[in-house]
Amino acid sequence: MKRTLLLTGAFAAALLLTFIMTANAQFSPSLTKRQQALATISAYTATGDLASLHDALAQGLDTGLTVNEEKEVLVQLYAYCGFPRSLQGINTLMKVLDEHKAQGRHDAVGREASPIISTAPKYERGKQNLSKLTGQPEPEPKTGFSAFSPEIDVFLKEHLFADIFERDVLMFQEREIATISALVSLGGVEPMLQAHIGMGMNAGLTGAQVQEIIALDEAAIGKKAADAARAVLATVLTIRHK
Repeated sequence: MKRTLLLTGAFAAALLLTFIMTANAQFSPSLTKRQQALATISAYTATGDLASLHDALAQGLDTGLTVNEEKEVLVQLYAYCGFPRSLQGINTLMKVLDEHKAQGRHDAVGREASPIISTAPKYERGKQNLSKLTGQPEPEPKTGFSAFSPEIDVFLKEHLFADIFERDVLMFQEREIATISALVSLGGVEPMLQAHIGMGMNAGLTGAQVQEIIALDEAAIGKKAADAARAVLATVLTIRHK
């Protein structure tokens, strides 16, 4: 009986997701090739599949990503996947560039991040950036992990949402594509994935585009894990359509 209920719930979520995707299809252009490349690079960085990441990085350069844009997404992902995955990704990008150089190819480096001119404290800047993404002010007094571990709240606001997200090599929407893809590929982080799908949609992504990110990730993580991410997306869409 329990198994039947679980299957029924999964089927209902799939039906809801299909209905919403179909209803919004005419308003939801597909991800660009460049955005697809960001998602694929992030998926293989998160899973540690360096052979596939090598190919994804090379293809990303072919789609118009610059060296600095690819480097930026690999740097950002250390906040979600850890330094080992991030550094392996950067080493893989260096290998791709060395191979291209040996072939006589010179990839576009792209621009550097603009200097930060704000004099506001980093914690406040991070709070503002996070509020822009969530569409809500930071709750006061603090609750959950922020209350239990004030230190990690400071690191989150000052480093991730100020130091990293303020760098304009990638825009918020592009950073959320990378983050969503990485979290889908990591698995087991459904609350964070739900939050970032919401942030991505606040930054301009559509439900259909998030569905496309998950479909791209499926090659790296398999159908079972991808379906788990689709269930999270269905939850987000249900909440947003109430």
